[in-house]
Amino acid sequence: MRVMLVAGARPNFMKVAPILAELEVRGLSSILVHTGQHYDAALSDAVFRDLEIKEPDHHLGVGSGSHAVQTARVMEAFEPVLLSERPDWVVVVGDVNSTLATALVTAKLGESLGCQLAHVEAGLRSRDWRMPEEVNRILTDQLSDVLLTPSREARGHLEAEGIEARRIRFVGNVMIDTLLRRLAAARKGSALESHGVTPQGYAVATVHRPSNVDDPAHLRTILESLADVAATLPVVLPLHPRTAARVETHRLDELLAPLVVTPPLGYLDMLALLDQARVVLTDSGGIQEETTALGVPCVTLREQTERPITVTEGTNRLAPWPLTREGVLGTFHDAIAGGEARRSPPEGWDGAASVRIVGALLEFRGVAR
Repeated sequence: MRVMLVAGARPNFMKVAPILAELEVRGLSSILVHTGQHYDAALSDAVFRDLEIKEPDHHLGVGSGSHAVQTARVMEAFEPVLLSERPDWVVVVGDVNSTLATALVTAKLGESLGCQLAHVEAGLRSRDWRMPEEVNRILTDQLSDVLLTPSREARGHLEAEGIEARRIRFVGNVMIDTLLRRLAAARKGSALESHGVTPQGYAVATVHRPSNVDDPAHLRTILESLADVAATLPVVLPLHPRTAARVETHRLDELLAPLVVTPPLGYLDMLALLDQARVVLTDSGGIQEETTALGVPCVTLREQTERPITVTEGTNRLAPWPLTREGVLGTFHDAIAGGEARRSPPEGWDGAASVRIVGALLEFRGVAR
């Protein structure tokens, strides 16, 4: 069985890394495609090193662009790769533009090539169609032959959208496979010392979503809120390239002064900082999951989350929407006051999701929709 895995953005590699490892353990052939949707040479090299994964077999190099342009570029570049490699499975992860673009190509060519499509992290829903990710994940689920879900409630979402129950498999959270495998290595590093912070003595913040950073008023509110938090705890802010550009465009540079601003960090350094933080403030979906796995209080700077399990069973809480300085600061204090660690992780957050994923691929190989 030949399995092609597609990654387009940095969080995707955290999801494909344990699947690649499990395929190797079982002696199965893997093909890694990096679409280059988000690409920084230094960061990309760090991700491959930190996650201990092979170099991509194909790098499409599509780069940035509007949603339409980027999706079209991925489709154009991916089609000849799929025609040449003719894998048994194409496995897409998450909800970025690359996920939908390669799913579309696979769905159209799959029958003629004898190739099936599997979606890892199927069934997550925010119910917010303003988010490009929601469009990507819903359409990818409709195109997929097999839907591999990270949490139990995802099945209900998929069945309500007309997807047959026999095509759905609960496999658990594959990102946690990577976290558990690399946590010891992260703890051996010097990330805390290099940023001048001590265990439990700081907060970590990340912000990158267009809805938060493209509007200058929204971005100002968030940065002012982080400054309020910094009056209690130092705030380490790895600055996403999109956010850095908007800060410059909107002339908000002075609002970064109270914060410990860093360039984007590699996986191990970021994991080390999350692991020992007193609290995390973020608009990232993946970090909501990582903080729950680590038992670290998290404040999510979004109107809703497609990962409700991090709220109902984890350490996550949503700041009141629309965001205000008072609302963010109040939620931060609530998180510190009531942010004790979980006693046990959510179901399927056991480090064996990749084992169940590869098992499902073997089970469904050649089974018609």
